[in-house]
Order: sequence, then structure tokens, then C-alpha cells
Amino acid sequence: MVTFFEASLDTISVHHVGNQALNELYSLSDHPIILKDDIIPNLLMQYFLKPFEKANEVYHLTHSSGDLNLNELHHFATQVFDDKEKFHEASKQIAKHLFKVANHPNIKGGELYVVYFNQVQIEGNPLDAIGIFKSENKETYLKVYPDTGGFQVDYEQDAININKLDKGVLIFNIEKENGYKVVVVDKTNGGQDAAIYWKDQFLQLKIRNDSFNQTSNTLGIYKNFVTQKLDDEFEMSKADKIDLLNRSMKYFKEKDTFDMDEFTGEVIGNEKAIESFKNFKSQYEQEFDSPIANTFEISDNAVKKQARVYKSVLKLDKNFHIYIHGDNKLIEKGFDDDKHMNYYKVYFKEEA
Repeated sequence: MVTFFEASLDTISVHHVGNQALNELYSLSDHPIILKDDIIPNLLMQYFLKPFEKANEVYHLTHSSGDLNLNELHHFATQVFDDKEKFHEASKQIAKHLFKVANHPNIKGGELYVVYFNQVQIEGNPLDAIGIFKSENKETYLKVYPDTGGFQVDYEQDAININKLDKGVLIFNIEKENGYKVVVVDKTNGGQDAAIYWKDQFLQLKIRNDSFNQTSNTLGIYKNFVTQKLDDEFEMSKADKIDLLNRSMKYFKEKDTFDMDEFTGEVIGNEKAIESFKNFKSQYEQEFDSPIANTFEISDNAVKKQARVYKSVLKLDKNFHIYIHGDNKLIEKGFDDDKHMNYYKVYFKEEA
């Protein structure tokens, strides 16, 4: 999704943002950092941009009022894209905005890096981008070096691990009228209440309704329907539910395009259950204001991501796990009157 093999780091400003709920302050720098060699920029590029290589979700900046001009990040990004001379001043305003919204007591203070990049690629398109990154967690590093015929060991406290970006966002100079293209990294800590401030309060994001999002949402909705809703209307064993999940994943892996009528006919089959699923989907669309088309191109990356949480394991007390990957007609459930226990009978041709 995001690549940076042709990218370069143009300008970087660093500020410190504390937590006002803990009576901490913010500290703003007077000017951008001067990078004196090639090593530091390369390390910073790895620290800032490497985590975005696996980012599939694309967002837009938005505002609850519907007026995009009221989104602070959209305002500051537009200032900079229109006139790069305003970069450092805008970076200070961004730090002040973060300080204002980051007021939950569990939010950690830290350095805020605002960076202007050239030629970062998103979806194959090389663009200028503004990066905003926050480092919240520090580590201690050991240093071993030669000394008088042997070695010495030293350490450095409160150092940053360049392989662990805590929070970051890239705002690309494209689709300004829609809220720009935005990708985000958020390694949440401090609990759910503290987690929402980066995406929801600081950035105010809305996910782009593309094929990745529609594929991911449809699989997620169907999984919740099978595991949570079906029990209200049908008597189904866990093995039957796993079979329904396996059939849906098989459909998404084999097809290039999703079709609602085809999917429900091939995977669900039962007319009453089909109607229930469509109603369940409609409720989701209304609640989250995220319409899903009846036909869309299937995203392989979204299928791979959802496949990790699609469980095909039947857990029996603490004694057995049965992995069901195929025909559920080869497993039968019963009850043993003598032992007063449930059982499953499994049919197979040979042991592997």
C-alpha cells in the first residue's frame, strides 16, 4: 500500500507534548532540526515509514459538522501543501492541537515529530506527504565497545527503538476535497478511553469505503451474524456454525467479485437465514454510517487479514480441540446416556 524506496525526508520539526490532565506542559522548538549527515535521515525514514508498509486501510480527514474546513489537521496540512514556508509554524499549531485533545490521564507525554516527505508512494502514486509521529515509550540500550585490549559495556536510558513506532499518520497531498488520503499507525496503550484520542479526537478520521474496507466489513458482519445472531432464530451446533464460517471464507478466497445474492445462496442457503443476514447487515450500515454495496471487488489482503480471526476450532472441555476444515457431514453430535456426556463422531478414510 505504502512504499518509500524513492522517498526523501525534506524537513523535520520536533516538539514535546505533555498531558494537561497531569499538569504537564508542552514545549515547542524555535526551528526545524538540521540533519548533518545521511545516517540519521535514513534511520528516521525507517522509524517513521517502515510501519506503514503493511497499512491497508486508507482514511479521510473529516469533521462531525460535515464542514471539512473545521478539521484542524486538514487546515494545517492545506497550509503547508500550499506554502511549504509555513511548515514549522504549522507544526507548532499541530503540537498545540494534540496537547488540547490528549487530556486523558492514561495518555503518555512524548516527543512529537512533524515531517515533510517527498515522493512517498501510496497505491502506486508518488506524492508529497506530511507525517506526524509521537514517541511515547522509551527503552534502555546496552552498548559494547573495544577498550584497552578488551571490551567495555555502557548503557543509554530513555532511548527510542526505531523498530517500534507508537503512533503515526501520513497525510498525502491528494484528494484534498475528500479529506486527503490518510494512513495511520496506532499502537494503543493506556486502555480504550485513552486509545481513541489519536484517531478520533486528534485526527478525526473516517475510513475510505473501498474494496478492502467493504471486504473486511462484510466478512466481519457475517462472522458476527453466525456467532451472535443465529442462536436467536435457529438451533445450530458449533460444528454447523464453523461450517458456515468455512464456506464463507472459501467463497471469498475463490471469487474475484462479491455478489450478495450469489453469496447468500451458495453459503447460507436457507431463505429465512438469508433475510436475517441482510437485515443484520443493514443495521450495521445504519449504525456506523458505512454502506456496503451488493457487489464489489474482493480484496485479497482483506481476506487474509480476516482469515486470521475466522476460527475453525471446536473446543471440547479442556481435553480436545477439533479442527473442522471441510465437510461438516463427516462429524456427528450425540449424547451418551450411560456417561451423561455429549460426544462427537468423526468419519475419515485414513490417518495423516
